Amino acid sequence: MSLVQLIYASRPFGFDQAILNGILSQSRRCNSRDGITGALICRADVYMQLLEGSAEALDATYARILRDDRHLEIRRLSYHTVTNRLFPGWAMRDDPARSWMWSQAEVANGAIERATDLQVLQTFERLSNEPERVDA
Repeated sequence: MSLVQLIYASRPFGFDQAILNGILSQSRRCNSRDGITGALICRADVYMQLLEGSAEALDATYARILRDDRHLEIRRLSYHTVTNRLFPGWAMRDDPARSWMWSQAEVANGAIERATDLQVLQTFERLSNEPERVDA
């Protein structure tokens, strides 16, 4: 089985902690079942998600995301065969968008659409190297 990596971005619809918790719970359950790992970077103005698994599993998951009314303006940023998982131990890691990412003004002005595949991937590589945050 070849390993595929998919990255997409969307704009949240009705973003709040309850909606985010629902997305994370559903993602973790479905991803564990389907052999998918990944991470979700989230903020009131952007979701950016990296998913890794078989092409069949990712295609089915992305089709579900396209039908999910919690996402607006969904756009696939990259889809590649990879050798290794970036988030092997995570059915779905979540993290708020950090200050080193694009600002809300930059996102509104199309920074994600103008980003190269490498720039988007580097955002997730940086996240994968950070320790998991522990809420106090």
